[in-house]
Amino acid sequence: MTKIIFPFILTIFINYSVNAQNKKIYKVSKTAQEWKILLTNKQYYVLREAGTEQRNSSFLNDNYKKGIYVCAACKTPLYKSVHKYNSGSGWPAFDRAITKNIALDVDYKIGYARTELKCNTCGGHLGHLFNDGPKKTTGMRHCINGTALSFIPKK
Repeated sequence: MTKIIFPFILTIFINYSVNAQNKKIYKVSKTAQEWKILLTNKQYYVLREAGTEQRNSSFLNDNYKKGIYVCAACKTPLYKSVHKYNSGSGWPAFDRAITKNIALDVDYKIGYARTELKCNTCGGHLGHLFNDGPKKTTGMRHCINGTALSFIPKK
């Protein structure tokens, strides 16, 4: 019996240790209740619960004004308007980010690995990274939930 229990406990301990080591600490950290006060229900669902807004639901989808897109939760600059393009996906798309302000993670939510994009300041879920973007630029598509962003127009 101990031959079965010991490896089982050891496996649980190793998995817990690895997950704890991979847990990134973000500069802006709040409790769930604090985020719920600051964000709308939709923003909380997307940014804090890694949800996805409905396709074609964001007014930012058709926004091509000059400016910068920031995290709706912590206001960190994430994307420049010059890198936005119409991907036809139904979500705002960019071919690149302000690199140091984006964190990459792996998401298995739909049964296979996808590259998840997060705000590097608060850890808010933004969307996913795909390699079907414009070939003339980076070839990458940052598929972003519009509700995870705020737009600041250039003055």
